[in-house]
Amino acid sequence: MADRRIAHAIVAAFVGLLSACASQVTAPPAIERQGPPDFPEAYYQRLSAQGKPVFRIDPARSLVVIEVRRSGSLAQFGHDHVVASHDVAGYIAPSEARADLYVPLDALVVDEPALRAEARFDTQPSASDIAGTRSNMLEKVLETARFPYAMISVSASVAGGTAQQIPVAVTLHGVTRPTPVEARFDQTGKDVSVTGSMAIDQSQFGIAPFSILGGAIAVQDRVTITFRILGGRPE
Repeated sequence: MADRRIAHAIVAAFVGLLSACASQVTAPPAIERQGPPDFPEAYYQRLSAQGKPVFRIDPARSLVVIEVRRSGSLAQFGHDHVVASHDVAGYIAPSEARADLYVPLDALVVDEPALRAEARFDTQPSASDIAGTRSNMLEKVLETARFPYAMISVSASVAGGTAQQIPVAVTLHGVTRPTPVEARFDQTGKDVSVTGSMAIDQSQFGIAPFSILGGAIAVQDRVTITFRILGGRPE
């Protein structure tokens, strides 16, 4: 029994390292961002100057949610996590069948109570667990010092009012991959909304899913992403 208690204590000490997620329940302070250096900002400015409809994504009304699931023979000692971005930015140009968005990865947050409730996770990580997993995500997994943004580019005509599969290009960790996305596009006057979901494998982007104890506690390679993107025409 003593050996078992010691083993459990060792495992518990590592649980805070479990996954690639974000830290505090509240979002980090907002900071001024210029966006990725290769983001096609000038392209959308030209379209707007030509009088073509361009919708700017509103980060305050948009949300991207990533569910990160645990795995491994000792997975019961870890936690699933929900990572969220409240900072997605970019543009949609329906007449050009194009959209470009980016997510600043260093602003990701994790395990907000409402989002954990929606995900129906069966464990509750402590504040120190969350802080540890965020540090691992930013520094060791996503390497945000080198790759600070995720980008999504869409070049496809989309019918409004119905869910459909859309081909997009996702750039993450310096790698760009074509990725199918199930999404619905709606436009009402000066507003647009895009809602949907997708799944990606971290390894396809050169990311090694986080693991410890020889993989006994690990993060699943596949993560699921849901999103609600809202935007409007600049006045």
